[in-house]
Amino acid sequence: MQQLHAYWRMEYIEAPRYPPAMKRPFTELPAMGDDRAALIVHRARLSYLVLNRFPYNPGHLLAVPFREVTDLEGLATEERADLFEEIIYGQRLLTAALKPDAFNIGFNLGEAVAGGSIPHIHGHIVPRWNGDTNFMPVLGQTRILPQSLDATWAKLAAAVQTCPR
Repeated sequence: MQQLHAYWRMEYIEAPRYPPAMKRPFTELPAMGDDRAALIVHRARLSYLVLNRFPYNPGHLLAVPFREVTDLEGLATEERADLFEEIIYGQRLLTAALKPDAFNIGFNLGEAVAGGSIPHIHGHIVPRWNGDTNFMPVLGQTRILPQSLDATWAKLAAAVQTCPR
């Protein structure tokens, strides 16, 4: 069996994800007062949806509780319900705005699987399209995203107006 080594990946994993001034982005982003700049697409009572700044695909959303919690058990029952309703709503929004063929939805729990992630529980909602996989991230060290974060935010923000939670 041949092996493909991606040594460049460690540099990506260890790289800081936000400016040094932002030590706790998942609690600081909602406090910015500018949802477009923060890439926040929707706010519920106890959680919110934000575009991932390092997406796997266009429209890759994160569902995040407002309260800083590091694992699922740390969420109160009401927060769990709100977070999962927000995940379902994110899927509905993405379907209305981007019309994906499928989704990957999940959580990375624990430092070993979170890579360069932020220690604050968040769910991933990744829209998928038939044929969206390619070799560029592995061989070319490049992700090909056919739409900017700002353009994606605008599409999702428009969908919020017509897509009830």
